[in-house]
Amino acid sequence: MQLAFEKTAGIIPVIIQDEKSGEVLMLGFMNEQALSETQRTRDVVFYSRSRNRLWKKGESSGHVLKVRDIRIDCDADSLLIRVDPVGPGVCHEGYRSCFFRGLAADGAAQILDQRTFEPEKVYGPETKQVQETKQ
Repeated sequence: MQLAFEKTAGIIPVIIQDEKSGEVLMLGFMNEQALSETQRTRDVVFYSRSRNRLWKKGESSGHVLKVRDIRIDCDADSLLIRVDPVGPGVCHEGYRSCFFRGLAADGAAQILDQRTFEPEKVYGPETKQVQETKQ
């Protein structure tokens, strides 16, 4: 089956889901090369839009995503990849899932989950500075 990469400027969104728990862990993007590398290695490889290059999830943290199943949506322009996550979390801010905040009716965001690892120990002290500028 041909995926519709041309519909979205050569990249498609990819939802990452824990195969065992069903929890959505993150959203990333892939181009054709990233998908091919993911299929070849059975480790999730994304296309970084900000760095304009491929990156294997876990290349610096060791928190890799082992592919169990790849599903295609009905329009063939996005993927759901069910994985076996290796490590305590996938979020660079130290959480199991990138979806650790909730949005209240008044628009305020609140943290709903507990950190599962200390990001500065995994990624270095500059990670803490980046997190503080986002808050």
